[in-house]
Amino acid sequence: MHRRILLPTFLVTVVLMAVGWRSWRASRTEGELVLYGNIDIREVNLGFRVAGKVRDVQKDEGDTVQPGDVLARLDDEPFLRELEEAAAQVSTAEARLAQLQRGFRPEEIAQATALLNERETTLTNADRVRLRKQDLAARNVVPSQELDDANAAYGEAEARRNSAKAALNLLHAGYRTEEIAQAAGDLARSKALLASAKIKLEDTVLKAAEAGTVMTRAVESGAIVQAGASVIGLSLNRPVWVRLYIHEPELGLIKPGQKVRIYTDSHPEKPYEAQIGFISDRAEFTPKNVETTELRTQLVYRARAVISQPDGGLRQGMPVTARVERR
Repeated sequence: MHRRILLPTFLVTVVLMAVGWRSWRASRTEGELVLYGNIDIREVNLGFRVAGKVRDVQKDEGDTVQPGDVLARLDDEPFLRELEEAAAQVSTAEARLAQLQRGFRPEEIAQATALLNERETTLTNADRVRLRKQDLAARNVVPSQELDDANAAYGEAEARRNSAKAALNLLHAGYRTEEIAQAAGDLARSKALLASAKIKLEDTVLKAAEAGTVMTRAVESGAIVQAGASVIGLSLNRPVWVRLYIHEPELGLIKPGQKVRIYTDSHPEKPYEAQIGFISDRAEFTPKNVETTELRTQLVYRARAVISQPDGGLRQGMPVTARVERR
């Protein structure tokens, strides 16, 4: 009797549990998932790559800039002088290399040839004198000392002739390859210094690389700044992200590429279209500046949504609400 009563009761319980589970699952997969986060806009601090004296700052806080706009300038006078000096060094190095490659001047070779001819003539005369002294000394007409002097004069003339001949051969051979290679290296170094001087001169003009809005103006005209010091703080127009935080039970409902609608408190009637681009693999605590209805000590996963058409209504750190259709 009891078994007949328990069996229908058990079956009813199972059916009710199945219906409840399906209802709970449907509630988890239908409707919208509400997430909270903050606007995240990239900011960059711009500065000169060289140190110097600020000549002028052409943008102020709140100004909008486009790529290539001039933001500030340094006094370029010292860099112009450095460029001129580097250009002069290049000219000197080019002249030196050309001189070595062409070899010695024809006038120098002609002068060395004339000197060799002169010493050839002197050697010939010394040889004649030596031979006469030898003949006279053999007949005891002159003392042996005169023969010795004649032989010495001949040897000296021969040595001087050989020296002039070697000098002429050296002129014909030109400069050594090592000297030419060194001159070519000096020229390359001078050109590198010239290119560096040109880059330094260009670096005296600070330009915007991307479109954005000036957030901070850190220096004024006349200030001395070091290389890399912040001059202009720029908030970039793109990309504009939203940092969202997903609770672990809802993690399976979000995936990269999913469409999101972003709402701000200032314009709740105007949603921004966005797309999930990143979901962190590491759990973390919800930041204190994110307003949610959950306990702030719960672990969440950080996600990033990229807004497709941002405008001036979005500000850095602005709290937003994201609505995602459940998958």
